[in-house]
Amino acid sequence: MSSRFVVQEHTTPDGVHWDLMLEKGEVLATFRLEQPPEAASVGTVRATKIFDHPVKFLTYEGPVQKGTGKVRIVDRGTCDVLAEGEDVITLTLHGVILWGDFALTRAEGTSWQLAPHR
Repeated sequence: MSSRFVVQEHTTPDGVHWDLMLEKGEVLATFRLEQPPEAASVGTVRATKIFDHPVKFLTYEGPVQKGTGKVRIVDRGTCDVLAEGEDVITLTLHGVILWGDFALTRAEGTSWQLAPHR
């Protein structure tokens, strides 16, 4: 059964990062990406597992960090989890930028990698 996903771009005074949010029941499992989603469609991108977000963030765009930054959606679509373990999640994403099979693989602690899954 498909769930939803979104990639938000966060622009703050400290720089730019992207949050990949995967719908999992009533929450969004969230991974902070160090590079834009376009980079993950062709190679490996470092990610950090951060706190889960409420499902309402699937559509959120607007101010962040007390008005010092902005959030905008750069990709969204559906997600099929093919397999999920403690250290790897394989999934199929049906977005505009992220399209196809991907693997989120734990590197160490909260450090993960997002890469195309072949």
